[in-house]
Amino acid sequence: MDLFGKAKSVRLMSYNDRYLTADGDQQTVTHTSHRESSSTIWTVEMMEDENDFIRLKSCHGTYLTASSSPFLPGVTGKKVIQTEMESSSYCDPAPKWQPLRDGMQVRLRSFCGNYLRPNGGLPPWRGSVTHDVPHRPKTRDKLLWDVEVVEKSADNKQTTD
Repeated sequence: MDLFGKAKSVRLMSYNDRYLTADGDQQTVTHTSHRESSSTIWTVEMMEDENDFIRLKSCHGTYLTASSSPFLPGVTGKKVIQTEMESSSYCDPAPKWQPLRDGMQVRLRSFCGNYLRPNGGLPPWRGSVTHDVPHRPKTRDKLLWDVEVVEKSADNKQTTD
């Protein structure tokens, strides 16, 4: 949690050196190698009532959200999407993520206990992002994200990469 507590905005880089990206359609979340894109920057919102959770807001004003919709029929992974947040939906648990530190990296756990996961392989998996529970030991490392601070929070010096 200390990685996010010091940050106003971050980039999240997956195990395969690709960045979590909010696509321009304001619904899809992917991962891409285009680091310099503004769509790879996520604003960190600390949860006042729940110190262990954060929200990640995209450059489009939408939130990283764990949906209950399956990514593909018959698979366990669920879609990760962008959603708008109205004042009435601030109690919605879907856009809340619990960062769990593992060395210098984090796993992001959704409200239902699944983990944010970048996918690779052939389409439609390539570039997709889901939330799921790892079923194999090798899969656990694929859930790790490097947190790159883009801008520090107001109580620290303001710096940008």
